[in-house]
Amino acid sequence: MNLQTLQFSNLNPTPFSSHSKFKSRSCNFRKKVSESSIVMKNNGRLSRIRCDGGGGVEGEKDDKFYMRKAVELAKTAIGCTSPNPMVGCVLVKNGEIIGQGFHPKAGQPHAEVFALREAGDKAENATAYVSLEPCNHFGRTPPCSEALIRAKVNRVVVGMVDPNPIVASRGVEKLRNAGIDVTVAVEEELCKNLNEAYIHRMLTGKPFVTLRYSQSVNGQILDKVGLAAKEPGGYYSQLLQAYDGVILSSGSLTGDFTFPTSQEPQARQPLRIIVARTTDSPVQIPILTADAATQVIIFAENDVVVNTETTSQGVETVIMDKVNLNAILDYCASRGLCSVLVDFVGDYKDLEELVEEGLEQGLVQKVVMEVLPVWEGRKEREIQTTKKLEREVRKLKKLQSRISNESVLVEGYF
Repeated sequence: MNLQTLQFSNLNPTPFSSHSKFKSRSCNFRKKVSESSIVMKNNGRLSRIRCDGGGGVEGEKDDKFYMRKAVELAKTAIGCTSPNPMVGCVLVKNGEIIGQGFHPKAGQPHAEVFALREAGDKAENATAYVSLEPCNHFGRTPPCSEALIRAKVNRVVVGMVDPNPIVASRGVEKLRNAGIDVTVAVEEELCKNLNEAYIHRMLTGKPFVTLRYSQSVNGQILDKVGLAAKEPGGYYSQLLQAYDGVILSSGSLTGDFTFPTSQEPQARQPLRIIVARTTDSPVQIPILTADAATQVIIFAENDVVVNTETTSQGVETVIMDKVNLNAILDYCASRGLCSVLVDFVGDYKDLEELVEEGLEQGLVQKVVMEVLPVWEGRKEREIQTTKKLEREVRKLKKLQSRISNESVLVEGYF
């Protein structure tokens, strides 16, 4: 696997925003900047300059501030809303927040509904800040665009248009036709980052794929994660919480193996996908409870032996002539998964060729690399692999880095 040849350059020491946890907080700034004025001399005359942060209309001055708050609200539901997007909504009137909400889970009310409930009659003539375009169709819940119209809000600020074909600008159009002032694309990139997996699934029909691995400071792939990474609040625990599925190599299933599990409070555990392409012994799944077994699926090639006791536990097994990432993603899409984490933890031999094929086909969108503070001696197999693939260099974009305990985390996009 040519992970050593991925180019990480122009690193920005910026925390990962996509996995940060939302914490409620209050703002003590009662006096808005736009409510003050500065008197300056201009050619001997006094001039009054109004500092309103852009526009003198109530609500425009703090559009970005309130949209960022809506995004933070949406993050409260990380790992809970798939296949729906995460959405936050803030209602503001006369410079004060009168209602706020987020979409907690697929099938439950949307963010706008919770915000309107909290605001009650105060919502009339208020401004609604929504991180994603309000829906305009009947699904498991009524259209949010109609709820905003009935509440008589006078302005709606939308972070981004919904890429879902049954929504795509129809919600914005309905609000405008009802006489509501609508502003679109406020903090758009932030809103897109929030739902990158949902957007990718809507545009391509396939889950968003992230490759995760750990390496030493001298570039050797390691079979472990850093200090406290698996504990609550650790980057690995949060990463597992954010993804619908995690792909593992059958080589990891040793006697003391335990499936990667998020330790975040009330986290919904990802579907565990085991890839068995080459093995000298039968694939043996650890003993699982009935509920846990339904969250495990094995993709095995014809010549791979899967222990029959495994299937009796409720673990699903799919036998193929050749296991490939494209087939796995199609299966995940049929199960409603929006995101998949390919995890090089433990023995990753069954994943090397799978990932390389996926990279060539453009099926991998993101990389998360953890650099541990260790120097690992080279092994003969790793030297040969590096030499074989050293010419295949892939440059990554939108790079970010941060410190996590003793490790350095780097993420980038293909």
